[in-house]
Amino acid sequence: MAAYIVHRLIWTVIVMVMVGIFVFLLLRLAPGDPAAILAGDSATPQMIDGIREKLGFNDPLPVQFVHWALGILRGDFGTSIFTGRPVLELISQRLEPTFSLTVLTMIVSVTTGVSFGVFAAWRSGGLIDRVLSAFATLGFSIPVFVVGYFLIYLFAIKSQWLPVQGYQSVGQGIGPWLLRLILPTLTLSLPYIAYIARIARASMLEVLSEDYMRTAAAKGASSYSMLFHHALKNAGVPILTVIGISFTSLIGGVVITETVFNIPGVGRLVVDAINNRDYPIIQGILILVSGLYVVINLAVDLAYTLVDPRIRY
Repeated sequence: MAAYIVHRLIWTVIVMVMVGIFVFLLLRLAPGDPAAILAGDSATPQMIDGIREKLGFNDPLPVQFVHWALGILRGDFGTSIFTGRPVLELISQRLEPTFSLTVLTMIVSVTTGVSFGVFAAWRSGGLIDRVLSAFATLGFSIPVFVVGYFLIYLFAIKSQWLPVQGYQSVGQGIGPWLLRLILPTLTLSLPYIAYIARIARASMLEVLSEDYMRTAAAKGASSYSMLFHHALKNAGVPILTVIGISFTSLIGGVVITETVFNIPGVGRLVVDAINNRDYPIIQGILILVSGLYVVINLAVDLAYTLVDPRIRY
């Protein structure tokens, strides 16, 4: 087990180094002068030279990478070209809305998706299975922004039950915080509920057809015991995989959802940085998101060993 963990940690470090090199070269090796790209179309030669000097673009490429990598390790992600403020400070100010939306979305997606998949497999071919299968297909088919605008019209404009847009910090009260996140969470959860439910159903169907499940039924095991003590644990590896994939792919949905609901999170910061061509912010977010991806994949790999002990050896 220790050897497996060490092996995964070594590969995690290697992947992060490769990601760092890619993010660093993304701007430096792009067509044209990076300083001119950052300065904009109306920049003077003096402005471009100032940016080159400020960002160290006049140094050799290996020297630039070493300085940049050491800064990342110290927590220095550079300075925003547009605002002149540290990139990490700008990102940290936007973390709470994105973190809140992401965590609530994963809680709703995992609990609902796994439950739907388990019961659809248990009632395979029945009405519940057909309804949930239709829901899963619908969840894949409708774009996130369409769902968002539909929910806004139905629950915010038509019924006036929920706020239309915006975010309220959790420090101002759990109720207002949760009220602002209901519609964004439902919008973002729909495709992931469908995805997790389909994989959970397929995996559960495979396990339920095994001989040991029929033996457990013959011995009088309850439906609850068969589903959650025997079948779900043995079907856990594919379900964990799809949960990890869903978590890491949330950033794309977060960008769209935060734009639709006017939530001042990291997704909106990405959109603003792209519009302003603020490449230091884009690079900082890419590094942090890539690191999150790697950590989640590592956590999923380690969780496999808890579900399937054979992986440990």
